[in-house]
Amino acid sequence: MARPKKQENRRHEMVAAATAAIAQRGLTGLRIKDVAQEAGLSAGLVSYYYPSMEDLLLEVHEAAVDRFYRRRLDAVRECSDPVERLCRTVQLGIPDSADDPLCAVLYELHVHASRNPRHSVLMTTLFDLEVSLYTTALEIGRSHGAFTFTASADEIAQTAVGLEDAFGLHIVARNRRISAIGARNSVLRYLEAMLGCRLGEFEAAESAAVS
Repeated sequence: MARPKKQENRRHEMVAAATAAIAQRGLTGLRIKDVAQEAGLSAGLVSYYYPSMEDLLLEVHEAAVDRFYRRRLDAVRECSDPVERLCRTVQLGIPDSADDPLCAVLYELHVHASRNPRHSVLMTTLFDLEVSLYTTALEIGRSHGAFTFTASADEIAQTAVGLEDAFGLHIVARNRRISAIGARNSVLRYLEAMLGCRLGEFEAAESAAVS
């Protein structure tokens, strides 16, 4: 039983190394030996576990999708106040800076999705999971009488996730005109318009506390 566990740990180690390598240098020109160097392993060992780079990238993408979603889910599930839950959902959907490695990797792999249907499925999966976070928060708020919808919960949620993705891309690409706080507040303004309520304003201290 020890051998399968060791192999699983080794795979996790290589996925983590590939994630770090992609965050640092991007996908273009990434090689097995770059991942091996990051992991402190031989290129032959990495190739033994992952005969092609695409095999490794799929596991990196799967792990990144799970981590990003779980991070948000764990942060909001204990919020009893519907407004707090919705604001927390917004906070964690937009990276604090271009140096967020998980978001950087996701954006790299999402672009890769245009050329690979399996990556496209993972991108769609993450989108659906994020929409579900919003729809849950919206429905909880409506049941408490805090929100009044001007469109369906699914339409509001999809638009909010689309706004997050657009702002997040600019942040990761180091567009100096877009800040994390400004982006989050823009999403809040959209939600306020759709829900007929005041959600508040993010400030620098609040943003830092979430990271």
